[in-house]
Amino acid sequence: MKRYLKNKITKLAPFFIGPALFISCSEDFLEPDPLSFYEPETTFSTESGLKATIAIADRALRGFWIHYSGAYNNVPISTEYVFSDMAKYGKSDASNTIADYANTIIPTGTFQVNPSDNIYLGYYWEEGYNGIKYANTVLSYIDDVKGLSEDVKNKYKGQALFHRAYRYLNLVYQFGDVPLITKILEVPKQNYYSTKKSAIIEMITADMEKAVEWVPEQGQLEFKGLVNKAACRQLLIKCYLASGRFREAEDQANILIDQSGYSLMRNPFGQFDEGGNPQTWEITRNVIWDLHRPENKVLSENTEALMIMPNDGAQSFLYFMSMRIFGPFWNSGNIITPTDGKRGANRFGLNSSNYDPNFDYARAFGRGIATVSASYYSQKPMWVVNGIEDTQDLRHNNEVGNWVNMEDLKYSDPSSVDYGKNFRMYDDNGGLIVKDSIRDWFDFPLYKLYLHDVESENNQASSDFRGATTGSKAHWYLYRLAETYLLRAEARFYQGNIPGATQDVNTIRVRAGASQMYSAVTIGDICAERGRELYLEEWRNVELTRISHCLAISGMPDEWGNTYDVNTWDKQSGTDNVGGSYWYQRIVHYTLYNKHPEGIVIPNGTKYYTMDKRNVYWPVPNSAITANTKGQLSQNYGYDGYDPSIKMWDNWQDAVADEDNID
Repeated sequence: MKRYLKNKITKLAPFFIGPALFISCSEDFLEPDPLSFYEPETTFSTESGLKATIAIADRALRGFWIHYSGAYNNVPISTEYVFSDMAKYGKSDASNTIADYANTIIPTGTFQVNPSDNIYLGYYWEEGYNGIKYANTVLSYIDDVKGLSEDVKNKYKGQALFHRAYRYLNLVYQFGDVPLITKILEVPKQNYYSTKKSAIIEMITADMEKAVEWVPEQGQLEFKGLVNKAACRQLLIKCYLASGRFREAEDQANILIDQSGYSLMRNPFGQFDEGGNPQTWEITRNVIWDLHRPENKVLSENTEALMIMPNDGAQSFLYFMSMRIFGPFWNSGNIITPTDGKRGANRFGLNSSNYDPNFDYARAFGRGIATVSASYYSQKPMWVVNGIEDTQDLRHNNEVGNWVNMEDLKYSDPSSVDYGKNFRMYDDNGGLIVKDSIRDWFDFPLYKLYLHDVESENNQASSDFRGATTGSKAHWYLYRLAETYLLRAEARFYQGNIPGATQDVNTIRVRAGASQMYSAVTIGDICAERGRELYLEEWRNVELTRISHCLAISGMPDEWGNTYDVNTWDKQSGTDNVGGSYWYQRIVHYTLYNKHPEGIVIPNGTKYYTMDKRNVYWPVPNSAITANTKGQLSQNYGYDGYDPSIKMWDNWQDAVADEDNID
């Protein structure tokens, strides 16, 4: 079997020690740095140094999903979902304004620092530019390394270009117009100006065209988890879409789908994992369950995996509290029996006299605390096709065990007259008996959340199962071929080829065993299919913002008949239902944001859920602006400091030429 990247990281561990490693484990590393500090302390003049730098960049990709926040209560990828149609912040014991984003997301806000339970705006900014720094280190010094052939140099260059382009594409759809940094400077620079996102997209598109040419196929690389040609092609497709070059995006998708040796997995494969407790919750083996088991993601027989992010082993493993963060708080005292008001479900260790293997929800589903709570849209309406909620779809199917409805759980207190009956949200009189429906009551895709908590499984007394801990595996997909089909569907849609787009979406639905197929898709149907297929894989906020941009470029209507002006789609403010970007219209139609201006009353007080049209972009952190003392970075529309008269680079060539100007 092909080895994967954890072996490479272990092999290169000596190169991570000392001044050559320009990251730190201290808290100082998490503090905002001036842009001029994005440079290494030591130049690299050996191939080993280049490999170490690329390995750091590879490993850093995982941090956007599973960075340890200090309390196991949140991860960065959750921010991408609470700023989307699919989720919201769920912890009712946090500040009542924690989700009042229209009023609290400001350039000087506390969201710009690394949080524990909070959202990760500042983390995405810092880590985005750290990844760019790693890439620029390789690109700046590779030509000084002696004895490398041009093919080997180009391989490293292509992999570095991927890392830089990956970060920039995400940054421009999170923060809009941002500083363009392409080299490592010998002296500090504090006179940066922002570069228009269209110019940055143009540059990284050209870079990815080179990377596709230079980077080898996965089979020619020593380890899985390294940047390969398929990953480069997938990113190029997204760059072409962002550039409005829809025909070229489709052409690249055709190559990846038809000519690159990849194919969708259509049958069960690899190792079967029966879940946490089959007596409590039985899994009937199916391809969707197998596809998302960590050990199967890295198998050579998995022909769908374009690039994976390895995550296991003593030296390179990161905890991923997937069940804790994204699962409902089912064991809360807020869920009570309808007849006698007793606690609905409890958690017990194996050595407890109260343990009952029929109600071992802690092992089966994990101890959820719902830091992130699924939107109603992602639980029900998103799965409706042709007016029918498709529960045959393996991704939404509780009969095979992939999907869990709250009504599937049973009251487990033997002293209650409701013992053994299914959970209910309302009593016989129609009264709500779940005190906190935001945090405690929502359906979820178990096949995506379930990861073995090996530490707790080895502890007979444990009742706290959280996800991947020491001894666990938590490999994650960066790119899969299923997304390629959906990207091609987009490209075809923007060109007016609705039958072709429909065929691509239905291909994914056929593999999922869905009962309902589309006759003609809208952009909303494509976004819904992305939500069904790519939950916790895609950067949902980024992708919806990119799609908003593409929709404006194409002139095609959304599912409500709205069209968008490419010059104004991202330059609007307000919380009313009219206007804004396509991203905002999905917020308006599919979430509870702005629905309850008076707040939502929950057991711990009143919570406010708001989103502004301007929040399509997050504010450029004030710390970055003030550190750039000799220049002026642009702030995004609607935020304090926005000024359209501030100088900005219209093309990337001028921005690159100015990097050597430090006066």
